[in-house]
Amino acid sequence: MKFDCLLTGIGGQGSVLAAKILAQTALEQGYAAQTFERLGMAQRGGSVASHLRIGRENIGPVIPLHQADLLIGLEPAEALRHLPYLKGGSAIINKQPAFTGSTLYAAEAVLNELRQNLPQAIFVDGAALCRHAGNFQTINVILLGLAAKKNLLPFSPEAILQSMKKVLPEKLLAVNQQAFAIGAAAAKQKSRSSC
Repeated sequence: MKFDCLLTGIGGQGSVLAAKILAQTALEQGYAAQTFERLGMAQRGGSVASHLRIGRENIGPVIPLHQADLLIGLEPAEALRHLPYLKGGSAIINKQPAFTGSTLYAAEAVLNELRQNLPQAIFVDGAALCRHAGNFQTINVILLGLAAKKNLLPFSPEAILQSMKKVLPEKLLAVNQQAFAIGAAAAKQKSRSSC
């Protein structure tokens, strides 16, 4: 198996943790896994891109342009910025912009461009799902649950949940398990383009 996944967002949204969970799952399934994080002032809401390469040995950890099998966008502007890495149309994108400070951008224009370039992508109302989870810092795990249930990841939801037990501190496990379940439940909605 060879699988490249790019997780993008801003600092604090958990793309690095989500990549770590998936890498742990790959290792437990017997596959090689490499991660690489590109952080731009991440602690201050800067751009974060987590590259995850599974099933390949002796290659660089950075996904080349046009090679990612899946893009998980925790933030729409960051998903658009990293679109050139995607080789196909498999993407899950949180529609909720992460406004930092007083900086606002034309979110609807960004989403429209993403929809034009990714007609098969799944767009998620991350704010509503996080409210349901009771924690706005769980968007990363919510999107993992959705991706797993939609069979966009090469692992079963159960395998990812097992890995979460090894990666997450015990005090954060229950809320993240609930968030994963909420993402998986959202995947059951009929519309592929919006959850």
